[in-house]
Amino acid sequence: MIVVTRLNQSRFALNPDLIERIQATPDTTIIMVDAATFVVTETMDEVIGKIIHYRASVLAAASTWISPAPASSETEVVL
Repeated sequence: MIVVTRLNQSRFALNPDLIERIQATPDTTIIMVDAATFVVTETMDEVIGKIIHYRASVLAAASTWISPAPASSETEVVL
């Protein structure tokens, strides 16, 4: 989730995977896949930066859960 700020200064979390598009005309407007629309104080570049940071943190967290397979010169066959 990314945290953004409405024009009335209230903050809320948004699932960036459900964003369809972002417009800057002149206020930054986030349009979701279900057509919900949010006008936020952050610039388009700031929202995109938050999305990049969120996705990078997801990948970093996932990489800590993945353990490499033990190195072996022989392949074990299970019947």
